Amino acid sequence: MADAEPMLVPAPGGEKRACPALEEEVDHSTKRPRVQKEEKNGGPSHKLPQDEGEEPEGEETEPLDEDGEGEGLGSGEAFAEMMKHGLTELDVGILKFVSEHQGFSGILKERYSDFVVHEINKEGKTVRLDDLSVPEEAEEAPVEQPESQVFTEEQKQQLEQLQLFKNKEGNVSIEVADDTKEKRTLVHKAVKTLYPGLETKTEEREGKKFIVAYHAAGQKALAEVKEAAAPRKHSWPKSRGAFCHFVLYKENRDTMEAINVLSKFLRMRPNVFSYMGTKDKRAITVQEIAVLKITAERLSHLNKCLNNFKLGNFCYKKHPLKLGELQGNHFTVVIRNITGTEEQVQQAMSSLRETGFINYYGMQRFGTTAVPTHQVGKAILQDNWKEVIDLILKPRPGAEKGYLVKCREEWAQSQDPEAALKKLPVKRCVEGQLLRGLSMYGKKNIITAFAMIPRNNRLMYIHSYQSFMWNTMVSRRIEAFGLKAVEGDLVLRGGTAFVLSAAEAETHSIQDVVMPLPGFDVIYPTHHVGKGYREMLSADNLDIDNMRHRVRDYSLAGAYRRILIKPSDVSWEVINYEDPRVSLVHTDVEKLEDQPPPVFNKEGKYRALRMEFSLPPSTYATMAIREVLKMDTSIKNQTQLNTTWLN
Repeated sequence: MADAEPMLVPAPGGEKRACPALEEEVDHSTKRPRVQKEEKNGGPSHKLPQDEGEEPEGEETEPLDEDGEGEGLGSGEAFAEMMKHGLTELDVGILKFVSEHQGFSGILKERYSDFVVHEINKEGKTVRLDDLSVPEEAEEAPVEQPESQVFTEEQKQQLEQLQLFKNKEGNVSIEVADDTKEKRTLVHKAVKTLYPGLETKTEEREGKKFIVAYHAAGQKALAEVKEAAAPRKHSWPKSRGAFCHFVLYKENRDTMEAINVLSKFLRMRPNVFSYMGTKDKRAITVQEIAVLKITAERLSHLNKCLNNFKLGNFCYKKHPLKLGELQGNHFTVVIRNITGTEEQVQQAMSSLRETGFINYYGMQRFGTTAVPTHQVGKAILQDNWKEVIDLILKPRPGAEKGYLVKCREEWAQSQDPEAALKKLPVKRCVEGQLLRGLSMYGKKNIITAFAMIPRNNRLMYIHSYQSFMWNTMVSRRIEAFGLKAVEGDLVLRGGTAFVLSAAEAETHSIQDVVMPLPGFDVIYPTHHVGKGYREMLSADNLDIDNMRHRVRDYSLAGAYRRILIKPSDVSWEVINYEDPRVSLVHTDVEKLEDQPPPVFNKEGKYRALRMEFSLPPSTYATMAIREVLKMDTSIKNQTQLNTTWLN
């Protein structure tokens, strides 16, 4: 989850950084407590939170245009109007800083190329695209299929014509001269193996046995023939690993969008792909992907016909990739139009490197609309299903896509799910899925109707509430005890949490201390801040001693999360530049194409801070940047800042 983050600022102008090719349009477990690692999450039109850019598998999200604006919002002004009603950091418990330097302002993600993410794989190696060649393999001698020797050339021609519906007879009869069961079995098998879509039966005519080949499913079988025949013609060598691993470089595309495009061109289902983490759209990201039984040569051909993608570093392995097995991500971030002096920047970046930052859940965890996702999560945990429906479907302040406004108005007036659903041209958004459930199961079966929303999306509402609790309690913990371990704090030993005694606290640092996300299978700090969990949950009519829900999916086991994170591989430089439209990062594709790195004009009228650092999974790069700038990283604040700068 320490991946590329969602857009924080709409860019002032169009940006086209396509790979040179033809243009083409194209869990967090609730069972057991654990130290948090990679999680899945949501982000459809009811803006579910994004953990450093992760989006729900198989979900369709509204695309951003090249200016960073959602389609249908119309302009940057409309986006800014919507953000007037958005959340600020104070709204979600993000209150404290750990450093003492003086903050300064800057614009984050003015262009998507200002945010570059390279995955760090499980071996600790930074994933980079630096080789587009296809690996050479020792060719295996073709294996002669014994079935092909069963038929004469004339029979082969007849069977092929029958397979493609060119045989007017509708069947092919093959006489079994040497009539034995073994011979008949061989013929049956040969027909089905060499001519997929055909079926066989045995008939006796005038004392002779015939194998009759025919189409069992009529014309419908032809489609199956075309689909099934391809893999049989190209057998996969036994010496080759079943999975082709490759590096995917993408610009301004999220991971699931990329997977859907690749599967479309390869004519495969998306589930043949695997990956270690999902990356955000508004960024340049580089990550490893694995695909089942697709050759490197076939994948490399996609470089000629896809925009904003490059595939390379191909190799074959025996295993797929698993979500969460990455070690983290390496970020290259450009903060434009900074106001800080050289000394301020030096102090800020030195503090980030030496002390780190508070491991808050970032703003994207809580959504971008006037209805925070943690409020929906609270209503779910309270078993208040009418409130859940109202929060998701009721009209809300701020600019919004026209069809969503009409949908909400219809729901508010008629409470008719079918009428409201008709207002939505795209029904795979959260609102559409919920309305479809209500129209199928009725308003008296809200829990069943709500289950029409994909599970990961539903769980992210309650995880958002947990995150809100964690942020709030950590702010209280820092306020009360500062940056030292104290008696009553929690630390992990082998994945199990223990309470520190006064003596033990002397031998531990704040880097060791964890705080729990509330649940039925965690313990809480024993100092007065820890007791605040019970008070806060009670204020929301929730019982800390009974975090199990009558719907098993919504029972919270809880988890532990470190208070402070110290990035690794921290470096930075302040650069001057003249043209705000020029990229300030030398990308992997530009290096492959021997393009020169960006040249900076020391007398340029604009100043930017370019920083690099690595983070473990489940941490937010925006929170590291927040510590450097000491400013609110919410979209609401960044939009206001960007609008002021543009004016």
